[in-house]
Amino acid sequence: MVDYHAANQSYQYGPSSGGNGAGGGGSMGDYMAQEDDWDRDLLLDPAWEKQQRKTFTAWCNSHLRKAGTQIENIDEDFRDGLKLMLLLEVISGERLPKPERGKMRVHKINNVNKALDFIASKGVKLVSIGAEEIVDGNAKMTLGMIWTIILRFAIQDISVEETSAKEGLLLWCQRKTAPYKNVNVQNFHISWKDGLAFNALIHRHRPELIEYDKLRKDDPVTNLNNAFEVAEKYLDIPKMLDAEDIVNTARPDEKAIMTYVSSFYHAFSGAQKAETAANRICKVLAVNQENEHLMEDYERLASDLLEWIRRTIPWLEDRVPQKTMQEMQQKLEDFRDYRRVHKPPKVQEKCQLEINFNTLQTKLRLSNRPAFMPSEGRMVSDINNGWQHLEQAEKGYEEWLLNEIRRLERLDHLAEKFRQKASIHEAWTDGKEAMLKHRDYETATLSDIKALIRKHEAFESDLAAHQDRVEQIAAIAQELNELDYYDSHNVNTRCQKICDQWDALGSLTHSRREALEKTEKQLETIDQLHLEYAKRAAPFNNWMESAMEDLQDMFIVHTIEEIEGLISAHDQFKSTLPDADREREAILAIHKEAQRIAESNHIKLSGSNPYTTVTPQIINSKWEKVQQLVPKRDHALLEEQSKQQSNEHLRRQFASQANVVGPWIQTKMEEIGRISIEMNGTLEDQLNHLKRYERSIVDYKPNLDLLEQQHQLIQEALIFDNKHTNYTMEHIRVGWEQLLTTIARTINEVENQILTRDAKGISQEQMQEFRASFNHFDKDHGGALGPEEFKACLISLGYDVENDRQVRAPLGPSGLWH
Repeated sequence: MVDYHAANQSYQYGPSSGGNGAGGGGSMGDYMAQEDDWDRDLLLDPAWEKQQRKTFTAWCNSHLRKAGTQIENIDEDFRDGLKLMLLLEVISGERLPKPERGKMRVHKINNVNKALDFIASKGVKLVSIGAEEIVDGNAKMTLGMIWTIILRFAIQDISVEETSAKEGLLLWCQRKTAPYKNVNVQNFHISWKDGLAFNALIHRHRPELIEYDKLRKDDPVTNLNNAFEVAEKYLDIPKMLDAEDIVNTARPDEKAIMTYVSSFYHAFSGAQKAETAANRICKVLAVNQENEHLMEDYERLASDLLEWIRRTIPWLEDRVPQKTMQEMQQKLEDFRDYRRVHKPPKVQEKCQLEINFNTLQTKLRLSNRPAFMPSEGRMVSDINNGWQHLEQAEKGYEEWLLNEIRRLERLDHLAEKFRQKASIHEAWTDGKEAMLKHRDYETATLSDIKALIRKHEAFESDLAAHQDRVEQIAAIAQELNELDYYDSHNVNTRCQKICDQWDALGSLTHSRREALEKTEKQLETIDQLHLEYAKRAAPFNNWMESAMEDLQDMFIVHTIEEIEGLISAHDQFKSTLPDADREREAILAIHKEAQRIAESNHIKLSGSNPYTTVTPQIINSKWEKVQQLVPKRDHALLEEQSKQQSNEHLRRQFASQANVVGPWIQTKMEEIGRISIEMNGTLEDQLNHLKRYERSIVDYKPNLDLLEQQHQLIQEALIFDNKHTNYTMEHIRVGWEQLLTTIARTINEVENQILTRDAKGISQEQMQEFRASFNHFDKDHGGALGPEEFKACLISLGYDVENDRQVRAPLGPSGLWH
């Protein structure tokens, strides 16, 4: 996990802080200090993890697409470190060390370490995030790392008046949405659920894109989808969340919302900076009137905050453990309420308090007035010390809560395990003492004695097999005692009873064996066939039970290889059936031979085989069941094989078309780029050529429609992966829209050049000369010239740049000047 407290120090005081003085740095530090709850949030709310995955993936792709790539799975695609290093290069504008291209684990770890070292060089101290976790695909650590990058490169430098980072971004949102009805931005979770805040931000800056008055507060899904689609289409802000994710979550993930909103901030940053400058001017004019009010507010807020800290710390330092999981879960829920409901307003109060204090001191200094000295015990340092004590107590309380819950979970698991094993053992021992005490051998015949001896030997084997269970029961009881289980007394009592009974069974078993051996005076009448039957019937019976279980086992597969593997295993099983049938016949023959010998020698059998309860009827019944299950299994496997073959056909069909359409779109984009630079002839010829080119692109639309139909079939078949292509339908749709937009923009540029030429009276030869000179000096093909490039271009066209004061900056690639 990232040590955000350490990161706070480097942000606040480091040379790369980018904050606005002490006030800006303090606000950022306060916010960053809250991020220690990353692991807890991610652990306790899977819905937030889902939102973070989706948002962070879109945020990363919004930058990676500038380098011509993207990611699909955030905890898989960064494992080799290559795209992680590329992402950092794109968002920082700096070059990282050359990555290692090897496929071995050590190469991946070295690449990830280079990325982590770069993050650390930007003032972020990483704790517990190691390259090994990222390479191993640890989702929690990967999301934590990406959130750190977002904070550092997308949120840290946001500043509005005297606030920065989270509070600055929140203040910006509040001011931009203030004039809109039904919008009240107070946080980065609940305030955004109905979608009106997103629409208000867009409408404030681009009113032509949103019909705000037609939006309804009771239709959040429509509102959210409208804002996300407009932002993606017109503002180049990728869709980072689904409306359903936000609406169906009681409290949307704050990090995901902040990341999304920060994209809007950066999209509108120019207007925001101008508005901020105007607000600061107003504040300077009114500062003398606010000084006294700020002093009173500081004293009041400081007193209230210190009193709240004083009341809260004893509650957080109360570490009296509860006996049951329900009681500890209630404590955890209370702690969650404290984190969600009670603490956030106090964090805002503390931040506002520091902002007010810093603002007041600055205003007093600028007014040549003495610095403000708060009342004794209400200094900023006093509040920070109290807050630090509060956070230490909070961290310790959370760790204690989680450790106690883990301990109680472990105790409940062990206690249930103890009860299950004890119940099984007690059920097994039921009646065993009476059986061992029975003196049936005193009146038994010789054959009965032999049978009793063998039966007793089988019991001794069974008894030895149960030794492990008794030892496990004692070990679990001991562990429950060591973990201070609240019901240890009853556990110990039951365990002692089991151990005492076990010792008694051992003593009785020994005594009965001695008695049986003393009475054994018979010679050759033992029924070896019964014993042989029992020895062979037991494993065969177990084999049939296992076979029935396997034949009825449910299976879930996603690829043709998986189902073919199951079919192969099933075929191997069927190949063993003839041998199994011969074993069954042999076992039944043993039983028949025993009956034949008993009848021929006038031996009166007691009925069932004394060595086993597995009768021939049981064997035949289970064998018949196995025979019935085999064809059913065949049918189920063949049905699944047909389904997977159909799915594979759909994948290949889509991939075949996508692998043609995707490169075609890319090729056309590159051709348009070359056309816009290499256009020759008159502007009208160029315009006609571009329009013919546009029609050729539009004529390609049926290929996309076909791909959409194939994509619909894949979605209906619930197919989620396709190893045969790197193109997704969403990727191709975006590429197609970009292609249409680019050709339309190029046509519009030529049309504007014609209008400009006609209005200025410039000849075609002059236009070509201007364009040739412009293209020559536009080295980076960015569509604009720098001052030195512009000067050189003018000289090449024959302008006297020293004496001609009428020459000004170029309009653009059209080659015309004012």
